[in-house]
Amino acid sequence: MLLVELKPLVGRLNAFTKQALEDGVGLCVSRSHYEITVEHLLVKLFDNVQADVALLLRQNGVDAALVKRGIDRALEDMRTGNAGKPAFSPLLLELMQDAWLIASVNLGEARIRSGAVLLAFLARASYYATGDYAEPLRALNRESLLSGFGATCGASIEETPGAAEGGTTGGQAAAGGEGSAIARFCENFTDKARNGKIDPVFGRDKEIRQMVDILARRRKNNPICVGDPGVGKTAVVEGLALRIVDGDVPDSLKDVTILGLDMGLLQAGASVKGEFENRLKGVITEVKGSAKPIILFIDEAHTLIGAGGQAGTSDAANLLKPALARGELRTIAATTWAEYKKYFEKDPALARRFQPVKLDEPDLATAVIILRGLKEKYEDVHRVVMRDDAIVAAAELSSR
Repeated sequence: MLLVELKPLVGRLNAFTKQALEDGVGLCVSRSHYEITVEHLLVKLFDNVQADVALLLRQNGVDAALVKRGIDRALEDMRTGNAGKPAFSPLLLELMQDAWLIASVNLGEARIRSGAVLLAFLARASYYATGDYAEPLRALNRESLLSGFGATCGASIEETPGAAEGGTTGGQAAAGGEGSAIARFCENFTDKARNGKIDPVFGRDKEIRQMVDILARRRKNNPICVGDPGVGKTAVVEGLALRIVDGDVPDSLKDVTILGLDMGLLQAGASVKGEFENRLKGVITEVKGSAKPIILFIDEAHTLIGAGGQAGTSDAANLLKPALARGELRTIAATTWAEYKKYFEKDPALARRFQPVKLDEPDLATAVIILRGLKEKYEDVHRVVMRDDAIVAAAELSSR
């Protein structure tokens, strides 16, 4: 019988088990299954050979690969064709509840680790399992597993503080260390520029200077690059990252890091109610708490409107508004004119937080300058020599 709601159960998972659950949700969605089942979670718990489940099975002579193949067969037999959002299986929720009891009472753990999930499953394997994949597990003695748990799982990756607490310390998060929300959901444009992974940007000096002016303000310091698809909105942000690395910006921006927020990663697998909001709040908290100033770049910013709403109580835009209004969070957004008018202009409270930077298609002369600047890059890749008259002709023909 389920006595605990889903949200506190998910909140009790350690980082590894929580990630396995998210991956299991993603697997369920990708296969268009109707329910997120025990098997969706278990198959993902087998993925890391240094986690509790793999260590316990290996120590007790059970072939983990054999069990995993059996779970895969059970997943293949599940009904498909679901076009909506899958629901959590009552059996999965009951298993997580049992695992919570084992983790807290038997193991003395503050978080649910994968070993506790395995022990809960073994207590009622025939009840939880769909299919015959549990047969190899019947050789396991649950009492022996419990008594030797500490010795067997002492080297588990789930013994690390981050895995045990389901998060990172403030210092690690601020630095964007492994396991932090920044590391999971953001791309570091400044590091890419420093490592030569960004092409030089030409013909956008005016727009970059305008962005610098806006970012240097005390309030309303969030530029939004607005332009037709393909005009180079992201390239302008990359150009700013290059200038920061070169020190060609005001003193107030010289130590700034530009992070690109990946909305796709942020939403992937976040079908648990409130999970999307928790992820975004984690990013915002780490950005605000960073010892080094951070500017968050949000491409396709119109996707903020309504993002997370189906899985929670509010969309991403409403989560960002307070931090933007207080000046605690600096962002650069990018969207098209059509989406800006459709979403931003209809939300005056959101539009007030941003200052538009208009990006037009470059004229013929500017296009030639851009092509000349990138000429060497393309010559190196394609191992050819590009004549200047060919560059001019390409620009002229493209503008017709």
